[in-house]
Amino acid sequence: MVPRKDPHPGRDDRVRGRAADPEVVEDLGAQFSDRPDLEADLAEARAEAARNLEAAARWQAEFENFRKRQAAAAQDQVLRASERVVERLLPVIDDLERTIDHTAAGRDSSHLLTGVEMVHTQLLDVLAREGVDVIDPFGEEFDPHMHQAVTQREDAEFPEHTVVEVFQKGYSMHGRVLRYAMVVVSSGGPGRKTPTGE
Repeated sequence: MVPRKDPHPGRDDRVRGRAADPEVVEDLGAQFSDRPDLEADLAEARAEAARNLEAAARWQAEFENFRKRQAAAAQDQVLRASERVVERLLPVIDDLERTIDHTAAGRDSSHLLTGVEMVHTQLLDVLAREGVDVIDPFGEEFDPHMHQAVTQREDAEFPEHTVVEVFQKGYSMHGRVLRYAMVVVSSGGPGRKTPTGE
């Protein structure tokens, strides 16, 4: 191994040849003479640092385990919410199947419409319990935040920009539109009155 060249040759000689400042020697001498157990203090500091490092590693591992448990709990909550919706839909499916069986068996089909309407009501009830609202804006003022106009129709009986036909109902959930209502909007009618009546 080639010895490294000292970039400052003779530096140690200069330091060794220089006389030490008596005040520094006195200060350091007093400081160190009061602490004969410096090696023991250093060993204790190293041991404490090792304990702190071990504690930090333990806390990090515990936090990682906590994060994994929270993620698993959140996923479990989503699955349970889905299960709840399916459980509420099962009676609706049962009623629909009974209606289909009744009609397919050639029995009196005059009650078919009533059965289908009951199933429809049950289904909307399940959705309502999950926070779903139907957007059925017939006769209301057109709202681009909830309605999608597919065409306009001239109709003097309705105020301007009124929904005069609903091609497809919309749905919102917890205030967020899931599907816009597809509507026909009036034109050519009287201007819509403002809330102040002007």
